[in-house]
Amino acid sequence: MNSAPRPSLPDRHWQTTRFVLDLAKPLVMGIVNVTPDSFSDGGLNAETSQALRHAEQLLRDGAAILDIGAESTRPGAVVVPAPQELARLEPVLREAVRWQVPISVDTYKPEVMQACLDWGVDIVNDIWALRLPGALQVVAAHPHCGVCLMHMHRDPQTMQIEPMQGDVLAEVDAFLRSRLAVLLANGVAASRLVLDPGIGFGKTVAQNFQLLARQADLLHLGAPLLAGWSRKSALGAILAQDGAAPEPAQRQVASVAAALMAVERGASVVRVHDVKDTVDALKIWCAMQAQSSTL
Repeated sequence: MNSAPRPSLPDRHWQTTRFVLDLAKPLVMGIVNVTPDSFSDGGLNAETSQALRHAEQLLRDGAAILDIGAESTRPGAVVVPAPQELARLEPVLREAVRWQVPISVDTYKPEVMQACLDWGVDIVNDIWALRLPGALQVVAAHPHCGVCLMHMHRDPQTMQIEPMQGDVLAEVDAFLRSRLAVLLANGVAASRLVLDPGIGFGKTVAQNFQLLARQADLLHLGAPLLAGWSRKSALGAILAQDGAAPEPAQRQVASVAAALMAVERGASVVRVHDVKDTVDALKIWCAMQAQSSTL
């Protein structure tokens, strides 16, 4: 029996500051955490030299985009002041933009966005979907930068204390639709926008998997989707044995499986820690897709 066809997808290109990214095949966004308190790697790449070595390895492993962040957004994370965030980011970003590969900055602070765009960053990846005062204006004033708008319930400090209730897909759909409308009304071209349903950001385990199961329903919004399942606690909850979930770094196989399922349901970009494993899995998926299209 043939596998189900991939859902009909929106525009196959993503306009960013320096690059127009072809989304005809799914792209892997590699995560670089320049933080001492990341949930996934415990600050292994908090120093500039370590972060750059890690970023170079992700590119060798096949990452198409590097997503660099200097503030953890795990549940209960402490807010990092903008000057401290910029001090962590600046040496890494100034070097990374010289490599002539797409660079994304994971931040929600307008002053940080502006500085990073001034340094030549290609994409703003904002968990707040440009809702903080001034963020929309920074992006709208830029002629080409790419933007990823994510759904988050509440904020990182409280989102898992009081997670969402009700129909998760309906709320995520309505939120992303609203943010898209705001960006378009402020002159940001649709070709610059990608949407992220926000796996793990204020959702229960069941709701996260509901979003995965029905992810293709979000394609009607008309923007490409980004999926961020890598090493998330929802995976750990499913893998738990005797009440103990595996550590984040031990969730590689589950993360790759979730990334593949997200791509199968229409995701154009997957944001991951384990780049090589994900790239290899997607090569097999793409080979299968190429053959199934001839049947």
